Amino acid sequence: MDDRQTPSADRGYGILTKARLKRRPAIQPPETIFYNKGGEARPYRRHDRDSLMREFYCDAILFDLDGVLVDSTQVVERQWRQWATRNQIDIGAVMAISHGRRAIEIIQTVAPHLNSLAEATYLAAAEAADTAGLSVYEGAYHLLTTLPTGHWAVATSGTRAVASARLTHAGLPLPAVFVTADDVPRGKPSPDPYLQAAAGLGIPADRCLVIEDAPAVVTAGLAAGAQVIAVATTHAPDQLTHATAIVEKLSALRITVQPTAEYRLRIQLPTLV
Repeated sequence: MDDRQTPSADRGYGILTKARLKRRPAIQPPETIFYNKGGEARPYRRHDRDSLMREFYCDAILFDLDGVLVDSTQVVERQWRQWATRNQIDIGAVMAISHGRRAIEIIQTVAPHLNSLAEATYLAAAEAADTAGLSVYEGAYHLLTTLPTGHWAVATSGTRAVASARLTHAGLPLPAVFVTADDVPRGKPSPDPYLQAAAGLGIPADRCLVIEDAPAVVTAGLAAGAQVIAVATTHAPDQLTHATAIVEKLSALRITVQPTAEYRLRIQLPTLV
């Protein structure tokens, strides 16, 4: 099998994946494994679990915010806990569905008797003002400043006020295309946020790569037609196996900008599966 195939060999699917050996040479030929997404066999080679390197080709990257670019776990849990206590709601029920979903939809699920719009507005104001414990993930700044304008976007379940406050506090650039809870009628796990982000960039969703952290919303990227890299920051890898690939951390990604190639971006990463 020729491991030197080019992006043009996979026209119509949008993003290519392949793997190369990056460690010690094999004494015997490597095992060939077929990775099947979207009905197509994707060959890659490996010697062992730790040596697997994958490559993706795409025209744009669509990022989730919380759990991918910034670690807002302390803020989110603190604010939801305070809200649940004030309204006498089971915090366990809230946290079980909170990752990656819009606040208004969470409130409609766990507290249908409340005015969901008023409560979501109250919660968003509290979250936007709370930055205690908020931090940026290693590699986020380098990654965003490496990507050319017009070839990356953020699609988040937070409101624009909350998301902007977190990006600014973390010292990250604001995206030219920024899809928030305020911009879509349906939030994740609906594919709408990622479809709108791709449309804002003027790039078909199947030529985009999504980076997500939560199992429920990995589905949103896949449903949009993109391939999805899951970052194992808020969930264990065994909860993210439906993603196209899983990495331990964002800083593991290596981006090469290809101005004259068929696909504008080349992404290399060591995967956990």
